[in-house]
Amino acid sequence: MTISIYQADAFTQHIFGGNPAAVCPLEEWLPDALMQNIALENNLAETAFIVPENDGYYIRWFTPAVEVDLCGHATLAAAHVFFTHLNYPGKEISFHSRSGLLKVTRQKNGQLTLDFPADRFESVTDIPAAIGEGLGITVNEVYKGKFDYMVVVNDQQTIEQLQPDFKILATLKSRGVLATARGNEADFVSRCFFPQSGIDEDPVTGSAHTLLTPYWAGVLGKNTLKAIQLSARKGYLDCELSGDRVLMSGYAVTYMKGEIIA
Repeated sequence: MTISIYQADAFTQHIFGGNPAAVCPLEEWLPDALMQNIALENNLAETAFIVPENDGYYIRWFTPAVEVDLCGHATLAAAHVFFTHLNYPGKEISFHSRSGLLKVTRQKNGQLTLDFPADRFESVTDIPAAIGEGLGITVNEVYKGKFDYMVVVNDQQTIEQLQPDFKILATLKSRGVLATARGNEADFVSRCFFPQSGIDEDPVTGSAHTLLTPYWAGVLGKNTLKAIQLSARKGYLDCELSGDRVLMSGYAVTYMKGEIIA
């Protein structure tokens, strides 16, 4: 069996930046165990598998360790593959998923815009000790969304200097922990840690911005924001809160295409 595979860097205009994702377009689903093994072999934050369904496609995402409910950068990478390499017609592609219908629109400037459901969050009054211990800082402002804890700190420098203890963070009952602050060159910055899912630090996390964007839109009093994820690879997102949806725009570039012999 041969399986087509593409690898693209998302939320960047240059290879070796942003977040790399593998994309495997399929005619029908492979066994779950095989998809998980492919994701483990790829050893990327996410591998996306896509099959045709009804008026669009169904997409699933696997980290090296688990299947996840929502992934932004691999969805952006998948749309890039369809538009760039698979001759997908039109400017909008739809993906059904565990998190509902997700749409990606190709803009005239080359950006791709993800249309994702906005996350709802609430303030955490009883802050788990593992958050502060794991991040190595004193934490006072913590929120909890559907998937993640979000820690708000005073400045960008604090975000840049974080040296997390991933073993401690992995004990939290959440997908992961987001750390965020107002940015120096953007409206807000962040770093995202997911040791529970087999990813100590994710380079750029689209799904995290479904929580970060509504929060910062409320704090800053505007719905259109620029964001930078301050991983070593860095990622750049143009975000917009539109009702109960978050629009996230960014670029993607192809790194590799080939075949899996399975």
